[in-house]
Amino acid sequence: MERCIPTKEATPISRPISETSDLDQQPASGGHPSHGILLIGHGTRDQRGIDEFFELGDRLANHLAGQSIVQPCLLEFQSPTIDEGWRRLLDAGAERITVSPLLLFAAGHAKSDIPDAVEAVARRTQTLDRIAGYSRPISRQPHMIDLVRERLIESIESVSDGEAGNASIATAVVMVGRGSLDPCASSDMRLLTEVTVRGRLKQSHRSSIADLHAIDADGLRTTFYAMAQPRLPDTLDQIAASGRFGRVIVQPHLLFSGRLYDAIERQTKEVATKFSEIEFVISRYLGPDAKVAAAIAERIDSLQSENVGE
Repeated sequence: MERCIPTKEATPISRPISETSDLDQQPASGGHPSHGILLIGHGTRDQRGIDEFFELGDRLANHLAGQSIVQPCLLEFQSPTIDEGWRRLLDAGAERITVSPLLLFAAGHAKSDIPDAVEAVARRTQTLDRIAGYSRPISRQPHMIDLVRERLIESIESVSDGEAGNASIATAVVMVGRGSLDPCASSDMRLLTEVTVRGRLKQSHRSSIADLHAIDADGLRTTFYAMAQPRLPDTLDQIAASGRFGRVIVQPHLLFSGRLYDAIERQTKEVATKFSEIEFVISRYLGPDAKVAAAIAERIDSLQSENVGE
């Protein structure tokens, strides 16, 4: 069994974050922005997903207004690149830069690709000492769990039998991750599924989504689009062929719109055509929601607190 490898750590923050605003705002008199956030998205060829990423960047900038300069950039496919984003923060006067990968789980991008790219541009610009640290992927941060639950409840309440649901219709919930060759990322996805559906709700200390909507143990699955097993079509076929479920809710665990969401939707519809007696419902992706911005901000704050305490 492979051992989980932690993400790279960098030079700890040695002083509190200074008050700043976004890149276009002029420094207030008597002060100058000194802390930057390099928000790194995966990147996509789909313009919808790119637009949503930058919308989230705006949300984060608003969330951190008066604390940090936020510069979004992308690992691949689109500009600004990591190199360009880093240089923009330097031009804006950032003396310390926290790298914030916008990733759902820690896999190859978080553990090597992003740190390698950041450190390469820092060497080229002779600013390695300005790397304040790498915040963790948002994973099971509480704001993210709340948002995943919101998306699932939206789907449950959208079905034809109303908000309370119909106990006579057995419902399966299939959480779909992008998939990764990293076994730790796959394990994290499975754990997120369990916490989301079986974990106790804040407003009901004794109940979970599984309790409230009669989702039994065999009706909760984690599956993947690629690179990990089981794959979505196989999982849907297995659930549908069992004859136990009249409804299947497919919840893509994705941040933004794009080709991957479209492919998951297409695969679900292909299975649905073979099992017309079963109702298939596809949840919305997470999107540039305020809760995602809050989760990123909490990760950044946690990194700062850990480093200040060292």
